[in-house]
Amino acid sequence: MMKILIAEDDTELCRLFSRVLMQNGYVVKGVSNGREALETLHGEFFDLIISDIMMPVMDGYEFVRILRDLGNTTPVMMITAKDDFDDMKLGFLSGSDDYMVKPINVNEMVLRVGALIRRSKMINERRLTVGETTMECDSLTLINAEGVHILPQKEFMLLYKMLSFPGKIFTRQQLMDDIWGYDSESDTHTVDVHIGRLREKFRDNPDFKIITMRGVGYKAVKLR
Repeated sequence: MMKILIAEDDTELCRLFSRVLMQNGYVVKGVSNGREALETLHGEFFDLIISDIMMPVMDGYEFVRILRDLGNTTPVMMITAKDDFDDMKLGFLSGSDDYMVKPINVNEMVLRVGALIRRSKMINERRLTVGETTMECDSLTLINAEGVHILPQKEFMLLYKMLSFPGKIFTRQQLMDDIWGYDSESDTHTVDVHIGRLREKFRDNPDFKIITMRGVGYKAVKLR
């Protein structure tokens, strides 16, 4: 099961987040500041971290900076009471992956958590092979019998996502959230455009095919 670490000094808020996330199938552990979070991460692996910014002993900014300096790439969602661009900018510059402002909509939080974990897993797996086609995350390349194809990032991630779950139907909104991000201002037509480009590039590929599920979305299937 996916494990989430919550660094939040507000006990009631930490309990609320924990309860909602556990109801959605996550294993959750709570700590009250950044130093405790670092100590916990020293001995345990977590799939995602939710961190408040204003905490005693060590705040969220310092915690995430140290975490990244140590080479830890666990996705971090920052939480703050201030709806201020400078705070948001500092959060992202310190190494966080997402940002929410209190009061927190817990249903939105669950959606964001799921999207962050899915993107992280996709990035960490690094390589995917389907038949004689290989996709390399580090170089955004697809290698097949025709040669080496360097793809734009979004096209690569979109194809990699679908081929990681062959036969699974993805709605346009799911693909938007996972590839473009939950806060993207692009509409789902963007997915159609990128799918069209991928089909044009790989319509003769004997290893996979992208299929339109009319009125729903898309799926990729293995051909051999």
